[in-house]
Amino acid sequence: MTRYKKPDVDFTSSRVTPEGRKSNLSMFMVMLGFTFFSASMWAGQELAAGLNLGGFIKALILGGVILGAYTGALGFIGAKTGLTLDMLAHRSFGRKGSWLPSAMISFTQMGWFGVGLAMFAIPVAKEFLHLEVTPDSMPYQGYILVAVAGLLMTASAYYGIKSLTIVSYIAVPLVGILGTVAMVLAVHRGDSTLVDQFAKDSGTLSIIGGAGLVVGSFVSGGTATPNFARFSKSGKIGCLVTVVAFFLGNSLMFFFGAVSSIYAGGNDIFEVMLNLNLFYMAVLILGLNIWTTNDNALYSSGLGLSNIFGWSKKTMVLIAGIIGTISAVWLYWNFCGWLNILNCTLPPIGAILIVSYFLNRKRYESDDVEIVPVNWASVLGVVLGAVVANLLKWGIPSINGMIVAAICYLVGESIKVKK
Repeated sequence: MTRYKKPDVDFTSSRVTPEGRKSNLSMFMVMLGFTFFSASMWAGQELAAGLNLGGFIKALILGGVILGAYTGALGFIGAKTGLTLDMLAHRSFGRKGSWLPSAMISFTQMGWFGVGLAMFAIPVAKEFLHLEVTPDSMPYQGYILVAVAGLLMTASAYYGIKSLTIVSYIAVPLVGILGTVAMVLAVHRGDSTLVDQFAKDSGTLSIIGGAGLVVGSFVSGGTATPNFARFSKSGKIGCLVTVVAFFLGNSLMFFFGAVSSIYAGGNDIFEVMLNLNLFYMAVLILGLNIWTTNDNALYSSGLGLSNIFGWSKKTMVLIAGIIGTISAVWLYWNFCGWLNILNCTLPPIGAILIVSYFLNRKRYESDDVEIVPVNWASVLGVVLGAVVANLLKWGIPSINGMIVAAICYLVGESIKVKK
């Protein structure tokens, strides 16, 4: 008797079928929710402190265009091929070579998942439970908050794209509408206009520097775009939905962070809503804002770990969720700096995928292709790109890394042709 095997609705190691594709609205909600990232609000605070309103908007647009071009290309590739980031990496890095990008994406996203849990639990513990939380100690109630949040967010990642979509449909409208209302109320209650407040900037940032902050705030997460865009109806839709969602979502987070710092002295919407005495709304918005990014991050981590170890995506999501939850508080206090360094290692991966796809489309459109064990030019490109992105202080770090990685890949391909 043949045992019935449930179909893999997340298409972990195969192309998304036409039946598995999602509606345009569902994809927009998932991608928009993915960009609701609290660290972008922190960057918005830096942007507001260093630029006037005109400079802020110019940096936001320039950074948004660069980020949109990068993520849009990855969104197109993911939707056109129906493949995960890890399956795409098989063709550009080799079967075993793909373990490098899978590991980098998995552990970076797992780290941000843990940080996100603490970003929810610590403020709630301080403001609502009136607990004293320091880098050296946190009462057990705080750990209970971390555990509950970790359980819920891991569950939504465990059940895959359907669950991510449901969470996004609930969270995106609430965060967007209530957050915007809170910003308007904060400005209205302030003693000067937005233009006047921005005019108090320190002048320490250039437009290029500001654009670098915009790009850097989410370029690492954006590298995982194919994992979600592959469910779009077509390549064009995958590209369009990604570009629009990323520009709107990232811009909204930057404005939230900027207005929060100017009128509330904090760095995110949570503190603004506390100052407006909207206590329960503050907790709701904080939780949903983190949830929409965290479950996407853990989902990508599960896909990457599945590629490395060969276990199911669900199993790897559970393992990653447990590790991220247990280490959340430690990650928050000790690892944010390291995660920002790791962020610079991810754009070179995306750059190689993009260049490889547009040079070798047939390799990506067919399943009957020879896949080498390791493409050393790609591996070297990621390593050198990461080094340059972290050490070179000129320009925009992520772009510097992408250029170096792309050059390494192209040199490697040209050597193959000559042989």
